[in-house]
Amino acid sequence: MSREEYADTQSTNPRTSGPGRLIIALYVVFVVGSLSRAGFQIATEWEQAPLAYSLSAFAGVVYVVAAVSLAIRGRRAWWVSLVAISTELVGVLAVGLWSVLDPAAFPDATVWSGFGRGYLYIPLVLPVAGLWWLWSTRPTATSRARRRGR
Repeated sequence: MSREEYADTQSTNPRTSGPGRLIIALYVVFVVGSLSRAGFQIATEWEQAPLAYSLSAFAGVVYVVAAVSLAIRGRRAWWVSLVAISTELVGVLAVGLWSVLDPAAFPDATVWSGFGRGYLYIPLVLPVAGLWWLWSTRPTATSRARRRGR
């Protein structure tokens, strides 16, 4: 590994500064909240609402991937973040709409039910903020060329 490559790996991650810290912190809170709730419900009440509990567990996994990939520096991590947060946005919109149009399908709420109504709509706002932050901190051709010494 050259000195430039080593220096590049030691420099700061632009996604973990400024608003990125708050976004990552919210993802961590949602990881703990959604996975602990889903784990408890799956272990004790699975028969009551297996779809809702499975979707909450899936949301928790998406939150884990988003939080970790946002905290990691590099283009690959940026792309993983983009996929995870886009999946989250599609999930909250799809499950939110489904739960409003067919409430009987969700005898118990998920993290994404009612567009995150039970969580102050943060599940709806968080992926929008996350995508905005990703776009603001996206890797550019200039930064890639600089890393290659051009």
